[in-house]
Amino acid sequence: MLKFIKLLGDPTRLRILMLLDRESLSVAELQEILGMGQSRISSQLSQLKAARLTTDHRSGKNNIYRLTADPKLMEVARLAAAEVPEVEPDRKALKHMLHKRRDRTRAYFDELAGRFGRGYVPGRSWKALAEALIKILNYRVVADLGAGEGTLSQLLAQRAEHVIAVDLSPKMIEYGAGLAKKHGLANLEYRLGGIEAPPIDDATVDLAILSQALHHASDPAMALEGAFRILRPGGRLVVLDLLQHNFERARELYADRWLGFSEAGLAEMLASAGFTGVETLVAAKEKAPPRFQTLLGVALKPE
Repeated sequence: MLKFIKLLGDPTRLRILMLLDRESLSVAELQEILGMGQSRISSQLSQLKAARLTTDHRSGKNNIYRLTADPKLMEVARLAAAEVPEVEPDRKALKHMLHKRRDRTRAYFDELAGRFGRGYVPGRSWKALAEALIKILNYRVVADLGAGEGTLSQLLAQRAEHVIAVDLSPKMIEYGAGLAKKHGLANLEYRLGGIEAPPIDDATVDLAILSQALHHASDPAMALEGAFRILRPGGRLVVLDLLQHNFERARELYADRWLGFSEAGLAEMLASAGFTGVETLVAAKEKAPPRFQTLLGVALKPE
């Protein structure tokens, strides 16, 4: 009992116990939920296993951990967990991850995405595919939030009736507006403003996009709430950003405020903003250091 109480003194170990109390998990899954490095989690699991509170078994390349602690001891752990504020967000992150685990269709496309581009096929590229899909979009009003010079906005304007590009930089707005005029895109409008409070009327947009903009926001949750506000009921939000990483120099090199977001963290922010039908996935992985990964989130504003 004394050894058990000592182990509970570390909030990370307690959070792991609470998660394993609900579901058997791999180290990678615990990393995703807790937002911590593998070595830190493995160290805590080793201590829990040594105390016979957990056990593990091999499944393919992963070690799956499950709870083996005495039920009476877990009653004490649950009482202690009530004092750890991270436990409730962990539960929500676990729910999101289990939803992903059950999504067989997503698993299939994840595997397909891993093979795409490994072998050369003349004329096939993600860029060409993306531009082809943009051509068949049928949205009336689109908001590109944190648009920069508006490369994506200009592609969207070829199909949408009206595109509003929002950015905080006057120079970006001036440059983008000049390009739009040069290319004859009269339906592309540039507006100066931040993504936390986009200068767009409530419920006037069919599709809102935050492409590599959220990690620059002073308040990402507020930016998602702003997107929710401007969308019509039934409107959609697409978020493309960086998966959570540890490349600190990004703050200096790219003026990043946030070092990306976890899948579970983005899903939680979207749900808190009022969105439903939330889906997240890792859409791309860079091979060159620091090996950034692209996080995709899609959500719907309820009717």
